[in-house]
Amino acid sequence: MKPVKIGIIGLGTVGGGTVNVLKRNAEEIARRAGRQIVITRASAKDLSKQRICDTQGIALTTDPYEIINDPEIEIVLELIGGSGTVKDMVLAAIANGKHVVTANKSLIALHGNEIFAKASEQGVIVAFEAAVAGGIPIIKAIREGLSGNQIQWLAGIINGTGNFILTEMRDKGRDFYDVLAEAQALGYAEADPTFDVEGIDAGHKLTILASIAFGIPLQFDKVYTEGITQITRADVEYAEQLGYRIKHLGIARKMPEGIELRVHPTLIPERRLIANVDGVMNAIVVKGDAVGPTLYYGAGAGADPTASSVVADVIDVVRALTSDPENRVPHLAFQADALVNIPILPPEQFKTAYYLRLNAEDKPGVLADVTRILAKHQISIDAIIQKKALDERALIPIILLTQITLEKEMNAAIAEIESLPTVTGKVNRIRLETLG
Repeated sequence: MKPVKIGIIGLGTVGGGTVNVLKRNAEEIARRAGRQIVITRASAKDLSKQRICDTQGIALTTDPYEIINDPEIEIVLELIGGSGTVKDMVLAAIANGKHVVTANKSLIALHGNEIFAKASEQGVIVAFEAAVAGGIPIIKAIREGLSGNQIQWLAGIINGTGNFILTEMRDKGRDFYDVLAEAQALGYAEADPTFDVEGIDAGHKLTILASIAFGIPLQFDKVYTEGITQITRADVEYAEQLGYRIKHLGIARKMPEGIELRVHPTLIPERRLIANVDGVMNAIVVKGDAVGPTLYYGAGAGADPTASSVVADVIDVVRALTSDPENRVPHLAFQADALVNIPILPPEQFKTAYYLRLNAEDKPGVLADVTRILAKHQISIDAIIQKKALDERALIPIILLTQITLEKEMNAAIAEIESLPTVTGKVNRIRLETLG
């Protein structure tokens, strides 16, 4: 069969890595795809910039629409990121009858519903494995490998920057902002790290995972996101003493009332495999009713790992070029007309256990007041640690672990505890998940 011609929009880290993998493994890829795959065009903002890839034999341009409008190109790879003008490019490629492969999580999370609808109208594929967890084939695992299961929940470390920061805080006793500065120097975090440390990046990825797991439309606006900027060295140490580790998780859970979609710092029992995923690595646990819990681990970013997922998508598209569109794997795992609008629960309806840390005066009755308030809101306590005074003001840290409770009740209890005259400052809370 004649070679398939592809064009790449963006020759940065992911685009350059993709060129390298396609060229380096060309023979193996052709054996798997059933035909050769040839990069004929690529676009970049600055053609004079030094690249990590060899662009010999590729026609370069600064205009991505030269690729989108080239009638010989069958597959367009969008590898520049963002969701503004990129959306227009992808829709234009679809309108021209071209298949699209993207690594763009924000594009899919924010505009995927519209993009997939347009792709279905045109009978083309939009593949996005690299949009979540870099080189880990988690989309394919849930969409195809676990398609016989009802997915009950999934939980993942899906942002390497946050995981690197929390790992350094635990292993070396460092403060958050100290580690953040190093993460920026190493290139793990952007100059503006908001997307990473406040959970927005993970929220985009969780939106995609939840959609393919539960057969719901993409709904990023309903994902609860909480960052890690309030996590202190003391919290990390206390968690360790209690047998837990703090990880920044994205969690999607199907409950009788609806679906929880939440990104936040989480205490996990240290014996869990995912609690031992450190540095910039990613990992996702998925629990199906038939298979039970399954764990997926690997590099969540980087040139070659992400290119691995991009190229796998290209091969899948090439294999499907001659197939009837109605017989292809659906974009979001479920047939488009079978997606359902299961309610997405607001935060006050979340049900989790909690770690609470408060600073109180060293006086009789303080702990009794706190436990009385928790009991009033039907919150049971699993463990309590009372430490020595912090300083000359004789403030003592009190750490509590609770059993599972309704977030609405926990919010009310914390407000009452913070109003006690013997309690100073805010109560620091971190949700706790056993992931059993």
